[in-house]
Amino acid sequence: MKVENGVVLVTGAAGFVGSAVVERLVRQGVQVRALVHRVGVAPGVEAVPGDLARPVSLRGLCEGVTSVLHLGARVGGTLQECRAVNVEGTRALLVEAERAGVRRIVQLGTAAVYGDGVHRGVVEGELAEVPGSVTSVTRLAGERLVLAAGGTVLRPHLVYGRGDRWVVPALVELLARLPYWVDGGRARTSLTSVEALAGALAELAVGHRVVGGVLHAGHPEPVCARELVETVTRELGLPLPAGDIDLPGALALLGGAGEPDAVTRRRVGLLAVDHWYDSGRLWGQLEASPGPRFTEGFARCADWYRATAVT
Repeated sequence: MKVENGVVLVTGAAGFVGSAVVERLVRQGVQVRALVHRVGVAPGVEAVPGDLARPVSLRGLCEGVTSVLHLGARVGGTLQECRAVNVEGTRALLVEAERAGVRRIVQLGTAAVYGDGVHRGVVEGELAEVPGSVTSVTRLAGERLVLAAGGTVLRPHLVYGRGDRWVVPALVELLARLPYWVDGGRARTSLTSVEALAGALAELAVGHRVVGGVLHAGHPEPVCARELVETVTRELGLPLPAGDIDLPGALALLGGAGEPDAVTRRRVGLLAVDHWYDSGRLWGQLEASPGPRFTEGFARCADWYRATAVT
């Protein structure tokens, strides 16, 4: 990959995806500037203190920058808290980028903006955007600001790998509460490793080719729930589900005397509802690789999950 010279600004640089992207850029010899809020960044990275929730702290942040990787987001909290970071923080960042003459802006979005329906092999622009949480509502609003500014938005569905504190831990917790196959484990879902996602983001920031608009970011081959569960339980030494249950039965079991909460419903959806997205546009235009299928990809990072006591 031909690398363009210049400074890359990264927000969310200390996060799960952000730290993998920064590591990739530094390894490629790219000069990285990181917006730092609470947590430090790796050696060799220029750290600039600031907070997306405080626009005044972003003043001058983009001076000398050639590309912006906007990976920071507020996940969870009130509408006001999410809006302060995901919308107004993004707006302030774009103002600074425009003031400094930055022409390449790439944001990490989320496929959660499509809501909880059945999604099978959909391409960009095919689905209505119907976010179901304050996080997704405000992230979508921020995405639209980036797109209006001529930027690029990557929308992964589920991301796994070293540093994952949500996808696999949530699956393990769910299996402990619901030790059954849901509808035979036939549902398919889009996953991507954090290494593959970091490679795509890094190339979009410094590669020769500029790709705009919304891009789905998953492995080209969706993973069925049975393969997902069999792989995770085998690598982490957990028992396989026994027996089968349908989706209404699973929700009733988890809800007890009432209805399961929205988080639980979404987690069960991981095992029972198709959520997979065509990512051909992304990988067809990049040199970056989507990496191996999930079974092999997870085996490469299973030691990290075991060491962090996910089980």
